[in-house]
Amino acid sequence: MKIVVCIKQVPDTKGGVVFNPDGTLNRAAMMTIMNPDDKAGLEAALRLKDQFGAEVTVLTMGLPKAADALREALAMGADKAVLVTDRCLGGADTWATSSTLAAALRNLDYDIIFAGRQAIDGDTAQVGPQIAEHLGLPVISYAEEVKVEGDSIVVKRQYEDRYHMVKAKMPVLITALSELNEPRYMTPAGIWDAVDAEITTWGRADLKDLDDSNIGLAGSPTKIARASDKVRKGAGEKVELDPSASVDYVMDKLVTKHII
Repeated sequence: MKIVVCIKQVPDTKGGVVFNPDGTLNRAAMMTIMNPDDKAGLEAALRLKDQFGAEVTVLTMGLPKAADALREALAMGADKAVLVTDRCLGGADTWATSSTLAAALRNLDYDIIFAGRQAIDGDTAQVGPQIAEHLGLPVISYAEEVKVEGDSIVVKRQYEDRYHMVKAKMPVLITALSELNEPRYMTPAGIWDAVDAEITTWGRADLKDLDDSNIGLAGSPTKIARASDKVRKGAGEKVELDPSASVDYVMDKLVTKHII
C-alpha cells in the first residue's frame, strides 16, 4: 500500500501576520507550523503504515523553507518527502494550488491520498476535493475515523449533527479533521534521521500535464481585494453587580439581542 499525504506549512498566527503589498501573506517573514488538519492526515497514514506496512510519502508546495515541515513529517515516521517549489508557483489560490499538487501527484504512485480538511491560513476546505477532481478520484471529506477493508476504505464522515459511514474503492482521496486522532510526537531517532534525509525537490519543469495558465498568482481566478490583520476588540462593557443582579443583567442582554 502506498499513501501520499499532502501537507502545508502555514503561518503560526500567534507570532503575528505579515502581508505583502498585493494582499498575499508574506510567509517568509512569519513563524510557521504544520497545518493541524494535515498533521491528523499524516497520523492516519502512519497508523495504516503501522498496521499494513504502507509506504508514506509527504508532499508539499511552498517556499524552500517548507522543507522544515517535511522533515518534521519524516521525524514522525514518513518514509519519503517531496517539495514542489518554484517562483512561478507563488501566490497561488486554491485552484492553482490544487492544479499544481495534482500534477505532482501524477508523478507518484498512491492507493490513498490524505489531505487536511482545510488550512488555517485560508479556511477554504477546497484544495483536497479539487485535487480529487483533477485526478478523477473519489473523495471522502471530513473524516473522523478511517479503516481499510480489502481494496476499499471505510470512513466515518462528520456531518452536522450526525455522521455518514462511507465506503470507496482505492485509489481515493480523504480530507481529515484534526479530531481524527492525536498526532504522535517526533522521536529522537526520527529527528536524527530527518536532519540528513534526502528531500526530493521539483520545480515547474518536473510537473507534466500542467497548463501555465493555471499556476501561480497569474493563474489564480481568485483575487484578493483587501487583506488585514484581525481587528482588535475593545474591552467591552464592564459592570460590577451582586450575583442576583448579575443574573438579571445577563438575561436581559440575551433577551434584548434575541439570543433567547
